[in-house]
Amino acid sequence: MAIPASAMAVFFDTHAHLDHADFAPEIEQVIARAHAAGITKIIAIGTDLASSARAIKLAEAHAGIYAVAGWHPSHVLEAPADLRPALHELAQHPKVVALGETGLDYYRLPSSRGGTPAEDETYQRRQAELFQQHLEVAAATGLNCVIHQRGECFSDTLAQLQPFAGRVRGVFHCFANDVAAMQRVLALGSLVSFTGIVTFKNGQNVRATLAATPLGEFMLETDCPYLAPVPHRGQRCEPAHVKEISEMIAQVKGCSLEEFSAATCRTAERFFPKLATRALPVVFFP
Repeated sequence: MAIPASAMAVFFDTHAHLDHADFAPEIEQVIARAHAAGITKIIAIGTDLASSARAIKLAEAHAGIYAVAGWHPSHVLEAPADLRPALHELAQHPKVVALGETGLDYYRLPSSRGGTPAEDETYQRRQAELFQQHLEVAAATGLNCVIHQRGECFSDTLAQLQPFAGRVRGVFHCFANDVAAMQRVLALGSLVSFTGIVTFKNGQNVRATLAATPLGEFMLETDCPYLAPVPHRGQRCEPAHVKEISEMIAQVKGCSLEEFSAATCRTAERFFPKLATRALPVVFFP
């Protein structure tokens, strides 16, 4: 018998790809398992306009689900030249809590797949253009951004965010950089977010960064269906697994689950203010 969420420390999954095809056959069961594990709010992340629309539909159908809308940097070559009109429209939805995931990704450049240096340059330029568009719309609409950065692009990502400091905050999701990098993010008023990597045997470097990150300056996420924590490693990840991630992080931080619950939920509600509102969803997508 499931333990009611009120009887346990509750947490949020601030980054879940709930529209992924792996979840489609049993999305209701996935959500129910999350609730039974004390995960009371889940943020579904869009990776292009179609994915964002699916995330919003899930948010409209479930009180505890919210959406982030945007275009992932790995898919920028398929993106429209100007994404800003679409982002402005999406940002008005009462359950769209941020824009993204956006940012830069140099992990697999075209040259790594037989492409040319010129193709690398085009790819990186388009990523920067779309990231800039997300930041501009975020500043205009009062939303923050969920930021993806992978490969040798941390400094470029931070440099592009810096002119928006004070107007737009970013959460550097799935953070796996060192303590110095974390401190540079926090210095801009932004946050980091940790995944199941903190539970991995080879995740000592991430745990070291986590240990140095002040409570209240980071959030929790699964990035599901990827990066399932121990003891689920090698399986499909899902929002319920925030439970194992939170237990490891509370151990690293030397605090109780109740203290950690209060801190991390408060941090998420400050970063995503719409999480704390009770506005009824408006259906934008028939």
